[in-house]
Parts: sequence; C-alpha cells; structure tokens
Amino acid sequence: MNLFQLPQEALKEEFFEPLMPDCGILIERIISKGNASPPGFWYDQDRDEWTALLQGKAKIAWFDGRTRDLVPGDWLFIPAHEKHRVEWTSTDPPCIWLAVHGKLRNDE
Repeated sequence: MNLFQLPQEALKEEFFEPLMPDCGILIERIISKGNASPPGFWYDQDRDEWTALLQGKAKIAWFDGRTRDLVPGDWLFIPAHEKHRVEWTSTDPPCIWLAVHGKLRNDE
C-alpha cells in the first residue's frame, strides 16, 4: 500500500480509508478534492484527533473563530469535542491526510 496512490474511481466526496483495524485507535487516510464542510456544520468528535496533511493545501476553522491554513507537512491535534470544520481543500493536487483518532492525551 502507498499513501500517495489515489483511488482509481473519480472522487466526488471525501474518501476515508482505515489503514488498521479500529481497536480503540483508528488510523486512516483521508483524500479530499475540493471538499469542505457543509455551511453551518461543525465536527464535534468523541475522540481526540491527530492529523497531518501530506499533500495539497487546506484551511481548518474552529468554532471559537480561529483558522489555520495548512500546507504539506503541517499537523494538528484536535481534542475531543473541540468543534471544527474544513473550510476548503485543494483540488490539484488533492489533499491527502493521515489521521489518528482515539484517546490520545492523558487527562490526569
């Protein structure tokens, strides 16, 4: 398997591909090609997320008004229930993300 090899079928929606079985930690590849969160939609995930942008460009926004433009090599840690959304992703090249979801921090 190769993280940079794109699926043969045309992408109309974001493509999510688990890379390992989800045994409490989900490791997945996400491919975005001009995708964005629907207007007014905010992710509010039950698990922490660490994600790295491997290819393309994107912009992430948080409910509190923060935004961040991403380029290849940038990574984010988004704690569980921190509302966020994808503002935009590039089409050429498409975005390739590596994401890890789970309990990733020690809340002691």
